[in-house]
Amino acid sequence: MTQDQNGPVSGERRVLSRRAVLTTVGAVPVAAAAGTLLGATGASAAPATINVSAQRQTIKGYGAMAHAAWIGDLTAAQRETAFGTGEGRLGFSILRIPVGESSADFGRDLATAKRAVELGVTVFASPWNPPASMIETFTRGSQTNAKRLRYSSYAAYAQHLNDFTTYMRNNGVPLYSISVQNEPDYAHDWTWWTTTEMVRFLKENAGSISTRVMAPESFQYVKSMSDPILNDAAALANVDIIGAHLYGTSYSNFPYPLFKQKGAGKELWMTEVYYPNSNANSGDAWPEALDVGEHIHRAMVDAEFQAYVWWYLRRSYGPMREDGQISKRGAMMAHFARFVRPGYTRIDATANPASNVYVSAYRGGDTVVIVAVNKNTSSVSQQFTLSGASASGSVQNWLTDASRTVAPQNALTMSNGSLTVNLPARSIMTFVTSVNGTTPPTTPPPTTPPPSPTPTPTVTPPSGSGPRVAYTMNSWGSGFTASIDITNTGTSAINGWTLAFTLPSGQSITSGWNATFSPSSGQVSARNVDYNGTIAPGATINIGFQANTSGSTAKPTAFTLNGVACTVV
Repeated sequence: MTQDQNGPVSGERRVLSRRAVLTTVGAVPVAAAAGTLLGATGASAAPATINVSAQRQTIKGYGAMAHAAWIGDLTAAQRETAFGTGEGRLGFSILRIPVGESSADFGRDLATAKRAVELGVTVFASPWNPPASMIETFTRGSQTNAKRLRYSSYAAYAQHLNDFTTYMRNNGVPLYSISVQNEPDYAHDWTWWTTTEMVRFLKENAGSISTRVMAPESFQYVKSMSDPILNDAAALANVDIIGAHLYGTSYSNFPYPLFKQKGAGKELWMTEVYYPNSNANSGDAWPEALDVGEHIHRAMVDAEFQAYVWWYLRRSYGPMREDGQISKRGAMMAHFARFVRPGYTRIDATANPASNVYVSAYRGGDTVVIVAVNKNTSSVSQQFTLSGASASGSVQNWLTDASRTVAPQNALTMSNGSLTVNLPARSIMTFVTSVNGTTPPTTPPPTTPPPSPTPTPTVTPPSGSGPRVAYTMNSWGSGFTASIDITNTGTSAINGWTLAFTLPSGQSITSGWNATFSPSSGQVSARNVDYNGTIAPGATINIGFQANTSGSTAKPTAFTLNGVACTVV
């Protein structure tokens, strides 16, 4: 991503306009002019059915980028607005930061990252350039000073990424992941990587990196950048997250069948975008901002991304204006981010019940969240019907339209799993309710192939060296969430598993995902659920839980998988 699209910022380099590139590729639809959207005109749409038992991808969160070197750091108040979940907050649960090109730059974004972690936010990092000593120049087309990483420096570059990871960890910011390169296929002002170079680095060097590894963060979700990774078992074994940017990517290119085929145990993140443009003050342009609402919907439903990350967090075209207030584009993100929390799962919903109406739904425990975007110029009467659970009672809801911004509305009432709502013209609404009497999930997340049916699974011990466990903890005053990655480092599949560990005194699990946890404290056993009982060689699966604490934020010190001691990273 270029530093800025609104004109120069102090200390920023002049680069090729991203807008010019997007115009060339011609893939970004512009906002419709006022009055041109047609569809339902106060009439009833088809019912939107929400199947609370049909699970899709696990959501990691929503967020944006902080880059103090280019646009200055967030203020203390802006950090609270960005990462808080109350009224008037964005509710972001992900923060992206840059990797410094030298150790002297490592601390530039530390203050914001530390506060984010204190508020339970996941932090990951992307590099624009390796240290200058590792770079060589070459001619690429008309660019005579193109930069690339020297092959002789691959190991040193992996150590550089490790050094940044260690620095952040030692200063209170455990990185969830680190990327190999930001936009290796659009590197006019930073470092180019070919697919061959990326695969080689992943195979030979990424295994030494001490946190999750992300690649390739292509400019336009170019599948030819990520296909070679998915098709190379050795490279794929050293990648935990397939990251992508969506600049100019058409909705028809959002699905990724090869990832669903070969990405078992991996995560799929959208790690940078602004949409649909970066015009001055476009963060508050209306109804253009509704395009962002549809874009997020498509990213969650069509592409099945687990994370949605904006470019600059604070910018005139971003979710937070320069004055620290939430923009209309930020409101679109808050309708998801504040209510669809990390660990929630997207569930089946009628995605397009009427022309220009978009519906997605999510579940965390007994909480169900529905987000509905109405881009029509007239209101739409929309019925929501829940299946797979019984639900009656209060429905909290929030509204953004031309005059209101994530404004809480009077509570509605769901009766026998049914709710009919008037969606105002050109609006987005979020509905939150509780369900009970739920039936077991009928569909596993799409990133995990369903296991072959066996009447009684046979538990097999891991082969070769012990499994690898990465335990990431995001804590706040009286509680925390823990994300646990389990990697099969052996040469044969693990069929059926139990992860055992001891929670420190004062910690008690309240809910979990992707595993059955028992008991809630002390010596805990986490057992596989029906859709993730098999861990292929080299594959990683993720489980996690939320817990209360009396003040202790210590981590378990040891783990065993099917009785075999794990390596903890």
